[in-house]
Amino acid sequence: MGLRFYNTLTNRKEDFRPIEDGKLGMYVCGITAYDMCHIGHARSAVVFDVIFKYFKYRGYNVTYVKNFTDVDDKIIAKANSEGTDITSITERYIKEHNEDMDRMGVARPTIAPKATENIQGMIRLINALLERGLAYVVDGDVYYSVDKFKGYGKLSGRNLDDMMAGARIDIDEKKKNPLDFILWKSAKEGEPWWDSPWGRGRPGWHIECSVMSQRFLGETFDIHGGGRDLIFPHHENEIAQSEGATGQTFANYWIHNGFIRVNQEKMSKSLGNIFNMREAMNMYHPEVLRLFMLQSHYRSPVDFSDESLTDARMGMERFYETLKKMKDALSAAVDSSDMSAKDLSGKDKEVFERVQALPERFVEAMDDDFNTARAIGYIFDTVRLVNGYMADKEFAPTAESLFVLDEAKKNMRRVGKVLGLFLEDPDEYFEQDKKREAQKMGLDTDEIDRLIEERREARTAKNWNRADEIRDILAAKKVVLKDSAGGTTWKIG
Repeated sequence: MGLRFYNTLTNRKEDFRPIEDGKLGMYVCGITAYDMCHIGHARSAVVFDVIFKYFKYRGYNVTYVKNFTDVDDKIIAKANSEGTDITSITERYIKEHNEDMDRMGVARPTIAPKATENIQGMIRLINALLERGLAYVVDGDVYYSVDKFKGYGKLSGRNLDDMMAGARIDIDEKKKNPLDFILWKSAKEGEPWWDSPWGRGRPGWHIECSVMSQRFLGETFDIHGGGRDLIFPHHENEIAQSEGATGQTFANYWIHNGFIRVNQEKMSKSLGNIFNMREAMNMYHPEVLRLFMLQSHYRSPVDFSDESLTDARMGMERFYETLKKMKDALSAAVDSSDMSAKDLSGKDKEVFERVQALPERFVEAMDDDFNTARAIGYIFDTVRLVNGYMADKEFAPTAESLFVLDEAKKNMRRVGKVLGLFLEDPDEYFEQDKKREAQKMGLDTDEIDRLIEERREARTAKNWNRADEIRDILAAKKVVLKDSAGGTTWKIG
C-alpha cells in the first residue's frame, strides 16, 4: 500500500498521485512578518518540515514554496508605532524567523517568496477576475463576488446561507455582499502603495498566496497546506480567486495541521497565553519541542503545558541515553568493519533483523497520513530492544555485537533525520540539557562543578562525611550525580 493522507477538500484519506511521477509541488502559507514567532507557528513549521523531508526520503523531487507576508495592516501598524517603514519591520522579523527555524531544525523551503515581490502578478490576477465578472471596483477598492463562484465553501464545507448567518464579517458598506472580500485596497494616508489600474493601493491578504503558488508551481499543483485556522476564509478565498481566474483545479490535496492549546485552552493574545518560540527553545531543547509536537498526529490539537513538555524531555532523554550507550560501546577497540549480516547468529542475528525492520516500519507509519506518533512508537520499540540487548549478562563488545549496534544507530539516525530528532551527539545533548535545566531552576553550573570537584577531593582523602554532605546539598537542588570509572557526571533530576 502506498502513501495515503487526509485531504481536507474531500474529508477523507486518499492515495497520493502526483501530477508528475517522481515530482511534487507543495505550497504552505507562511508568517506575517511583524512579530516574533510563537509555538503555533513552530508546530505548523515542524509538521510541514517533516512532510517535506518525508517526501524527499521517499525519493520525490520536491519544490516546496512557503511565503512571507510582508505588507499587511499589522505590519503597517507596527511600522507606524516605531516610526519606521514596513521593509525595516519585515526584514527584521524574517531574519528572526529564519534564525528560530534554523535552530528548530526546520529546513529552508525551496523558494521563500515575499508578497511585495509579486505585486504585478496580483494586479494581473485581479484583472482576470474583473474580466470574468467575478470582481468589482468601488472607489479604488476591488472586491471578489463570492456568490459568482459556484464552488465557494467546498473546502470548509460551508454554504453561503450558513456563512451569512454565522460568519464574523467586517462591516463595509461598499460591498455588494457582506461575504465579499477585498482584492485590492485603495491607498490611505501614511500607508505604502503601488500603482494599479484602479489607482494607488495595496493588495488584500488572500490574493498573494494565489499568485505566489501559481507562479512557482503552476495553475494546478499537488499540495497546499497550513494551519486549520486558515481553512476559512483564507484558503477558501484562495480557491475562489485561483479557480475563478483559471477555470482549473487549484490544488489537488489540502493538508491542515491542528491547533496548539496552552493548558487545555486555545492559544490567543486575548488570553495572554502566547508562548514565544525563542523563549520555549531557551527552556527546552529544540528536539524536545519537536518530539512534543510529533508525538501527536498532525491533525490533532496538542496541549502545551509543563507536564507535556516534561514528558517529552524524559522521552528524549531515553532516546539519547541509548544513543550514548551505543556510542560508548562502539568506542571499544574491536574492529567490526569486515562484518556483514551473514556472519551473525543467535541473539546477534535476532536483534539485527528486528533493528533492520525499523525503516520499513517507519515507512508503514508515515505512509498512513504521516503518522509520526506511530513512527516514534516504533523507534521506542527499537530503543527498548537495544537496551535489553546491551543489558543481557552475556553481552560483550564483540565484532558481531558492535556491528548490530552500529546498524541500530544508523537506522535510528536515518529515520530520525526525517523527524528532525537524534541529530545531536549524545554528550553534547546532555550538556545542553543540564545547562537549560539548571538555568530554569536558577542554579549556577560553575558552583555545581566546584562542589563536585570538592566532593572528589573529599573522597580521595576518604572524608566520607564531607563527600556525603556535598551529595546531599546537590540532591536538595535536584542535581543527580553519577559516579563511574571515568569520573562523576551530573544532571538535573
